[in-house]
Amino acid sequence: MTIGKNIRTFFDGKWHDGDIAVMRAADHGIWQGSSVFDGARMFDGVTPDLDKHLARINRSAAALMITPTLSPEAMLEIARDGLSAYGRAQAVYIRPMYWAIDGSDLGVAPAENSTGFALCLEEVPMPPAEVQTTLTRTRFRRPVLEDAVCNAKAGCLYPNNARMLVEAKAKGFGNALVGDAMGNVAETATANVFMVKDGVVFTPIANGTFLSGITRARHIANIKAAGIEIHETVLTFDDFAAADEVFLSGNFGKINSVARFDDTEYRSRRMTDRIRSLYMDWALSAEARAA
Repeated sequence: MTIGKNIRTFFDGKWHDGDIAVMRAADHGIWQGSSVFDGARMFDGVTPDLDKHLARINRSAAALMITPTLSPEAMLEIARDGLSAYGRAQAVYIRPMYWAIDGSDLGVAPAENSTGFALCLEEVPMPPAEVQTTLTRTRFRRPVLEDAVCNAKAGCLYPNNARMLVEAKAKGFGNALVGDAMGNVAETATANVFMVKDGVVFTPIANGTFLSGITRARHIANIKAAGIEIHETVLTFDDFAAADEVFLSGNFGKINSVARFDDTEYRSRRMTDRIRSLYMDWALSAEARAA
């Protein structure tokens, strides 16, 4: 599935133009779901936290019992080589991927040292700052580590997210606000979530049911550096219904304002816009470029 255009794919040691085939019919990653990926962004000629995304995919692979085959430094060199074909005005989604090729133990467990790798680049515009989404509750929840590999960015987790999103869309909303096993808010179907109340920023505490995102961590650091009060804590759906503002945090759009949660309309986005400015100022700074 492509989400953009102008695709380049690194596979089998070289770059290819287009959305090429990289798996075979009997690869473990297809029929047993052993695949992981990560996502980073290039925009305005910068690649914020790309090194952190590349380090995370190796952690995700290990969590799913797939043997990583490249160091983050080697992947960074590959990514930079591929990105050199794009201009400063082009926004690019950067997606490294691992999958198991062979299986062991009756084919169910992925075999060690049998790993496929590809890195896909797709030209995808950054969502405009003015675009907002809406949220609703969903009957589906985030799993716990005892039930699923919540500590990995694994493809096998995404059908559950898809159920959340399809349910929300059927109700006329853009996304779903999702609970954890205890019924407290964890994240949305596609991104981490923050809320603002009386000038204070809150976000669900990372409790192992969702990935505490790299962009989430960057926002938290920027917010603290700006002297804005922020708390990682347990949050309920009622807290979000009583909030002044809500925004989403993820690599794809970096920050996305929320206009409504069920019957609650958010009439302010002042803090959201400020945090967006903090992120963009950091992303274009000498500190980020040197990373």
